[in-house]
Amino acid sequence: MTRRLPRLAYAAWFALAISAHAAPLSTVAVTAPAGYGSRWATAFATFDADDAAHPRAPGGVLFVGSSSIRFWTDVEAQFANLPVVINRGFGGSQLSDCVRHLSRLVLAYRPRTVLVYAGDNDLAAGVAPQDVLRRFVTFVDGVHEELPWTRIVYISIKPSPSRARLLSKIREANALIRDYASETEEVAFADVFTPMLDDAGHPRGELFRKDELHLNAQGYALWKQVIAQYVY
Repeated sequence: MTRRLPRLAYAAWFALAISAHAAPLSTVAVTAPAGYGSRWATAFATFDADDAAHPRAPGGVLFVGSSSIRFWTDVEAQFANLPVVINRGFGGSQLSDCVRHLSRLVLAYRPRTVLVYAGDNDLAAGVAPQDVLRRFVTFVDGVHEELPWTRIVYISIKPSPSRARLLSKIREANALIRDYASETEEVAFADVFTPMLDDAGHPRGELFRKDELHLNAQGYALWKQVIAQYVY
């Protein structure tokens, strides 16, 4: 295991990081990597406009990932006790997309905590659980190479009724990432999977929209309850 600082030292490190990178985000030059592509053009243009209109100080709490993050439109209000909360979800994305656009999605904001929900679409596209783990490890390594004391919280892949056929793979991917997180400093695993199952082990339909894939208000309330302990 590597990279563990006492919390006081951690706070001191972030104070230095913030002072060293005090320029508002809108002044930071971010170059879109190769493969930026038209698929994400609208989403990233929206991020750019929001960053220009609302520059955020470094050291905040950042939510990234697929549509389950994108549709959490009131996440800033849900965690209003925190000074800086940023939602950078882009629908349909996979973990590999989060890795590919890591500089724009994460490093540019220099957050103290990153919560990532991705891997769901990877499995639906036929990616093996072991490769979902590898993608997450690449994500973690990319963040910690530049921001070694940023805490990364993996929000477990949820059990959606529309993807019940993938439950065994979801369990396997979650278990692999949970084990990895337990052995890796500044990485945590937030288990939303378990409380989203009923007593028979089936996805709880009342937590989802009519599409049986995306969360409704009740589903996000459950997520907030689970995630709150990791957000500081």
